Amino acid sequence: MIRLLALDVDGTLTDGGVYLDGEGNEFKRFDIRDGMGLVRLRKAGVMLAIVSGRASAATDLRARALGIECVYNGVTDKLPVLQALAAELGLAAGEVAYMGDDVNDIDSLRWAGLSMAPCDARPEVLAVVDWVAPVGGGRGAVREAAEKILSLNGETMRP
Repeated sequence: MIRLLALDVDGTLTDGGVYLDGEGNEFKRFDIRDGMGLVRLRKAGVMLAIVSGRASAATDLRARALGIECVYNGVTDKLPVLQALAAELGLAAGEVAYMGDDVNDIDSLRWAGLSMAPCDARPEVLAVVDWVAPVGGGRGAVREAAEKILSLNGETMRP
């Protein structure tokens, strides 16, 4: 049973684009369908975490809006953070799902009991994951992952 879903952000929860205005303000596009999938996972008792390589106020804001309390921004080595979180929560690797899209996610993907990626992830990532979403990052990939986890856990995507 999957009890924790940890997510990369850029390229997974977003399409990987970062928008900057002339004053240096950063904007990211998040898919509402992904948010609904995450809310439903939480309601089913699956814990959520974000482990992002980039520090971003937009990520913090989106995580708060979704009720995600475990947010690690600006992490250069993601695996030790993921392992420490799992240990703190009393979870084995087999109870952890991780979704990412780039080479800095590979160690975490290899460690997690269920590794997942958007279909537009780097080829190196696609070669090591257990499951690939039929859509790209920031375009509902996380929603598809949520449905997969709920199905594996014997749940359905009911309202």
